[in-house]
Amino acid sequence: MPSDAQLNANQANAQLSTGPKTPEGRAKSSLNAVKTGLTGRTVLLPGDDAAAYQNHIQRFLDRYKPSGEEEQALVQLIADTEWRLLRIPALEMGIYALGHIELAAKFEHEDPAVRAALIQAQIFLTYQKQLNNLSIQEGRLRKQREKDTAELLNLNTSGQSSR
Repeated sequence: MPSDAQLNANQANAQLSTGPKTPEGRAKSSLNAVKTGLTGRTVLLPGDDAAAYQNHIQRFLDRYKPSGEEEQALVQLIADTEWRLLRIPALEMGIYALGHIELAAKFEHEDPAVRAALIQAQIFLTYQKQLNNLSIQEGRLRKQREKDTAELLNLNTSGQSSR
């Protein structure tokens, strides 16, 4: 149990942390949870091509031909999960591109082939946490896609047998 002094200090600190005050600050902080678009409810990020996303969804609808709201919802989930999975390689490439820019001046006195390998290794070590997180998210998304696809196929099978 915290002491009365700790509770009072926590309450005083909470009064100082009231969040952004300006409209610009509020708009920016509203996107704090939307970093990569791999988690959460937001699938389409502000920089994404909405028409490409709609075409992506339509390909899944054409492929699975859902009948009923439940199948429609599952096809949407599968398409959204695939959209997120397709984002991962671009994020990885971005991390390595950023690392190459940041580390361009490192290892200048090394043989060019060795230097390239050292830079790649340094990028991995510098961004290991982010790269590992992408790998974890990819595994999670793949499992979710498999689960939703199996459920959709099960609905299709049970729906056809009752027709």
